[in-house]
Amino acid sequence: MLGAYKSLVLSSATISVKVQQIVKSITIRTVVIQLRYWRIRLNLLKNSVFRRFLASMPLWVTCMRNFFRAVKIGLQYRLTCVGIVLCSLLVAVFWSANIGTIYPLVEVVFQGKSGHEYLTESIGQLETDIRDKQKLVQTAGPDHETSFLRTQIDSLESELELKQSLLPYARQYLPDTAFETLIVVVCLMVGGTILKDLILMCNIILTQRFAQLSVFNLRKDFYRRTLKMSVSSFNADRSTELMSRFTNDTEVVTQGIFQLLGKAVREPLKMTTCLVAAALISWRLLLLCMIVTPFAALMIAYLSKALRRSNRKAMQEMASMYGLIGETFKGIVAVKAYNMEAYERNRFHHSAKRYYLKAMNIAKYNSMTRPTTEIMGMTIVGLAILAGGYLVLNQQTHLLGIQICVTPMSFGDMMTFFAFLVGASDPLRKIADVFNVVQRGAAAADRIYEMLDRDPDLPEADRPLTMPDAIRSITFTDVDFGYTPDCLVLKNLSLTITKGQTVALVGPNGCGKSTLARMIPRFFDPIHGTVSINNTDLKQVRKRDLRDRIAMVTQNAIMFDDSVLNNLKYGKRDATLEQVKAAAVKAKAHQFIESKLEDGYETVIGEGGGTLSGGQRQRLALARAILTDPEIIILDEATSQIDLESEQVIHQVLAEFLANRTAIMISHRMASLQLADRIIVMDQGRIVDDGTHKELLQRNAIYQRMAATELKDIA
Repeated sequence: MLGAYKSLVLSSATISVKVQQIVKSITIRTVVIQLRYWRIRLNLLKNSVFRRFLASMPLWVTCMRNFFRAVKIGLQYRLTCVGIVLCSLLVAVFWSANIGTIYPLVEVVFQGKSGHEYLTESIGQLETDIRDKQKLVQTAGPDHETSFLRTQIDSLESELELKQSLLPYARQYLPDTAFETLIVVVCLMVGGTILKDLILMCNIILTQRFAQLSVFNLRKDFYRRTLKMSVSSFNADRSTELMSRFTNDTEVVTQGIFQLLGKAVREPLKMTTCLVAAALISWRLLLLCMIVTPFAALMIAYLSKALRRSNRKAMQEMASMYGLIGETFKGIVAVKAYNMEAYERNRFHHSAKRYYLKAMNIAKYNSMTRPTTEIMGMTIVGLAILAGGYLVLNQQTHLLGIQICVTPMSFGDMMTFFAFLVGASDPLRKIADVFNVVQRGAAAADRIYEMLDRDPDLPEADRPLTMPDAIRSITFTDVDFGYTPDCLVLKNLSLTITKGQTVALVGPNGCGKSTLARMIPRFFDPIHGTVSINNTDLKQVRKRDLRDRIAMVTQNAIMFDDSVLNNLKYGKRDATLEQVKAAAVKAKAHQFIESKLEDGYETVIGEGGGTLSGGQRQRLALARAILTDPEIIILDEATSQIDLESEQVIHQVLAEFLANRTAIMISHRMASLQLADRIIVMDQGRIVDDGTHKELLQRNAIYQRMAATELKDIA
């Protein structure tokens, strides 16, 4: 028996040496083949189709740059980050430890042994194997034939030393029967699972905290940057598009970060611990089984780009659908008045259908991720079963002339190896489920940072000047301005307004009146020329300091869904109740607030002040302006949409309030124009006349036509 075993080992050693020689010769051939392969590959690169294919697969890290910028925000919460990593690592350790209990079940319990009985028998068997191999080494021929035997002896001696050190503890702490050992193993499995799940709960909570705090700060940065943009940028960007990015896109980023810091960290760690445990059993066999992973990686890289592109298109379509819904609901009166419900339903149908098609495109690519990972996982396990089965059933250490293990693997070793591979495949499947969520998060982050990275189109001066103590004059010098470069609204316009003057701007629609007035608080900057206060260019002072000295009352009084008190204090948050009431008294608003509103100044007036009449809203807007006590007030059609009685009341207020203040008034009503010291007539972006009401009636044809028709259709 010993002689047969000796000849078998020597034959294996001889075969191993021959295989090594063959491998060397194959290596040279492989190098030649590789050189030919790369020459063919370079030729293929000349093909434009192939070159485009390679260009379409950039590094995924670069593609997800904006998503990682959002993740980076949460890294400032270091304890949370440490907790996430630590919990994920512990979950992974307990996951692989539970799987590892298969070995004592197969090798110990199901063999009818206790722990110390298994160790005692194993130690005896190891000592016998070591002695047999040492005899073979002594009788072996050349050194190269005994090298493998010496390697086996070293491995067996290490295993023997480990088991001898564990034997005293096994005798002291482990039970004496197989069934009692089974109870201990099961209790360890259940206890480990309970502990793992408790740690998993902590991991989920910490991950959610990280994601929510990251997006909380992202939303604040996005909102801050958006508010810094000029009024014209809000005209260019639809409010529904902004709302879509603030709500839907940020929520998608939240889900992406949660999955990235949750499953995308936890599951790879679980998979890694299983693979490490499998490698401890036989790292060579593990490498042999992993040969399919590069092909799966290429497929996943392709799906990654396709999913991100599809998700971005779907989000754009979702934003368009938001815009359609918002537009319809805002214009619901017109929709019903003209019986356009069917038309709007048809528009919504087409918009929703486009989103559906984009969503199905996402589903198509997403459906390919799980099969890819599952096929890879099953292929790895299948290769392990074939290779491991051959080694165990034939008690071999080599496969196709390649050394897989030092000593023949036992049935328990192989079963545990299979279990660890299956344990690694489950996290791989879960990572596939996470894949689409992370890609959606990356696409949403691109859309958010696309707007967040914009520089304000009205930047502050690097070294702003201090606003003067008193505004003595407002001067427009050779001003050109247009909302688009090829269509100027103001052309070579020059104008000076001195302190205390009330200047009215009149002219036909589109002549530039409102644009001219809104350049004073620097809502727009001229393309050419300057707008200055006391000979100081407005670009050289802080916008906040400038606007602190200006108040504005517009055609549609801007009200918020809040109390009357908070609406009045909107321009001066530190105002006292007495100051607010004094301003309301001056604006002739105090009486209706106290007598007609149920809760007085605490009455919530609804969205846009919808519970108030037009005249009441205008008086509240005027009271808000009065409360700020501005040096400059801009009245943009402030009385154009109110009844005659309210207009008369507001004119009384303005007659008192505008005394010794600089006012710019845009109006088409004769009663309002009579409050002006000067009237500027504009046409096609230019000033065509400047004078009093009487002077213009005598000499200006445009003003005469406007006065003759009571200026009804021109503004």
